[in-house]
Amino acid sequence: MNEDIQHEVRGRVARVVVESHPGGDMSDESPIDRSLYRALEELPEHVVGEIIDGELHVSPRPHPDHAIAALKLILELGPYVGRPNLRGPGGWVFMPEPELHLGTNVLVPDLAAWRREHLSEIPRVVGITTAPDWLCEVLSPSTKARDRGAKMNMYARAGVRHLWLLDPRQQRLEVYRLEAGRWILCATYTGTIDVRAEPFTAQNMNLGSLWEP
Repeated sequence: MNEDIQHEVRGRVARVVVESHPGGDMSDESPIDRSLYRALEELPEHVVGEIIDGELHVSPRPHPDHAIAALKLILELGPYVGRPNLRGPGGWVFMPEPELHLGTNVLVPDLAAWRREHLSEIPRVVGITTAPDWLCEVLSPSTKARDRGAKMNMYARAGVRHLWLLDPRQQRLEVYRLEAGRWILCATYTGTIDVRAEPFTAQNMNLGSLWEP
């Protein structure tokens, strides 16, 4: 975290007043620390805030290469994404950078998807409490340690079934499946090959398209 941002955040956390969450996005029964969440809401727009194990973590917005790789991945999974009024194979709901409220944690993955039977209606609040069935984190130097460590642990505890780690710099995709509460590495793909990766095995995906400039 940039030192100036870090000092700014600490000051906000120290002086924040615990009060009701505006707009009703957080109920009185929410287990999330309300003062930390208020500090998260007050962060500047050019950073991303997450609450992990009772601590507020702040990261810079991703590099354009990061965002482009995520967008291209969505395009490759097009038949699953579908149009708003249509169902793709199996019926999925995709969201970029959703704010997930998982227990006491607030996490913002790069991409998430739910099977429609698990998220039949789009929530009308900011924080989504239903754990996704699939997540993708696009790794960057400033966030990869947290993505591979604390966040992977949080996702496993929440019951996320599949997790992808996409590394544009290394041109690598790692595919994980949750089994008995632990992540199992199913496959690692590199380069420009065509792949069929869990849980979207019905769709042939060209890995090379994600790295094209």
